Amino acid sequence: MVIRWRSGIVTAVRREWPGALELDVLADEAGMRALAYPGLVGRPAVGDRVLLNTTALHQGLGTGGYALVAAVPDRLPPDPAAFGGHLVKARYTPLQATVAGADEQGSPHHGVLRDADDVGGMPVVVADLHSALPAVIAGVFAEAGGGGVAPRQPRVAYVMLDGGALPAWFSRTAAGLREAGWLAGTVTTGQSFGGDLETVTLHTGLLAARHVLAADLAVVAQGPGNLGTGTRWGFSGVAAGEAVNAAAALAGRPVASLRVSDADPRPRHRGVSHHSLTAYGRVALAAADVVVPSLPGEFGAAVAAAAGPLGARHRLVRVAVDGLAGALRGCPVPLSTMGRGLDEDLAYFLAAAAAGRHAARLLATR
Repeated sequence: MVIRWRSGIVTAVRREWPGALELDVLADEAGMRALAYPGLVGRPAVGDRVLLNTTALHQGLGTGGYALVAAVPDRLPPDPAAFGGHLVKARYTPLQATVAGADEQGSPHHGVLRDADDVGGMPVVVADLHSALPAVIAGVFAEAGGGGVAPRQPRVAYVMLDGGALPAWFSRTAAGLREAGWLAGTVTTGQSFGGDLETVTLHTGLLAARHVLAADLAVVAQGPGNLGTGTRWGFSGVAAGEAVNAAAALAGRPVASLRVSDADPRPRHRGVSHHSLTAYGRVALAAADVVVPSLPGEFGAAVAAAAGPLGARHRLVRVAVDGLAGALRGCPVPLSTMGRGLDEDLAYFLAAAAAGRHAARLLATR
C-alpha cells in the first residue's frame, strides 16, 4: 500500500494560517481532521467534496496526523494567469508545483545571486529537528538584548531543508515566528517549497538569506516531520552534517546545535542524541562551533562527556544557560518536541537556545 484514499465532505472550516487551511471532513461515516493547501488545491468550503490522502492519519503519525486534501474535484481552482517561475518542486509527484526561484533566470534576485559566492562570515545555526527553530531564535534575542525588543534586533532567516514536510505552509511555528517579527523570512530549498524565497539548493538558500533577505544570521533545519528508522544512518537529520559543510563552503560560521534530552524514552536519544553524534561526527567534514550547554548536575556532565569526541573535528564551545529558560517562556509560539513541551524536556530547548546565544555572540564580534 502506497496511499490510502478517501472521498469526503467538508463539514467545517477550522483554523487558518498562511498557506494552510484546517478542516473537518466527514468520510466513511466518520469525522476526521484534514489539511488543505490553497496554493495547491484551491480553498475548500463547507459542503465541498474533497479527495483525501489519509495515509498519515491512518498510521497515527504525530506531526503528520492529518488527512491531506489532494483535490476539490467538483470545484477546481482556476488556472494561474501566468506561471511566475520555472522551478518544479515535489517533482514528478501528482502535486508537483512550479514556483519562482530566487536563483533562476528572470528572477529579480538573479543578478545578485548569479555571482554570489559567500555569506561573509554569517553565523549559520544548524539543528536536527524543526522544533529547535524557535528555541534557537529565543537564545539569539536573549543574548542580543532582551527577547526581541533590542533597538537593533538581529535579522534571522529560516533556511528550510527538505527532509521533513515539503510545504513550508505546514509549519505553524514558522508562520507564528514571522507574524511576531522573529523571522525576516523563510527560504525553502531542494524539494521543499512555500517559503518567502524558493531556491534550488541549500547553498543558494544560504546566499539568498544573506544577500536577498539581508539576514544577519540563518537557522538551518528540516521542516516538521523528522523521519527516523532507529538505525545509525537512516534518519532525515543526517542532512545537518551536510548543512555544516555548506555553511563552511560559503565562508559562513557554522554553529552546531546538539539534540539533547533527559526525557526521551529511547536510549539512543537520551543525553546527546545519536543523530547529532552521527551528523556532526561523521557527515560534517568542515569544522563547526559545537555548542555544549552547561547543564547542571550529573546529566550536564554526561552531555559534556558524550560531546567530547566531537572535539576531534570541531571546536567545542561551552555556553551557560542561565536566563535562557525565561527567554524560552517568552517565545511567541508554543514549544514542543516529540510531543513534549518546555517543562517536559527543558534540556532539549536549553541546548538549542544556547546555540542561538553563541551565534549572537559571534554576531557581536564580527
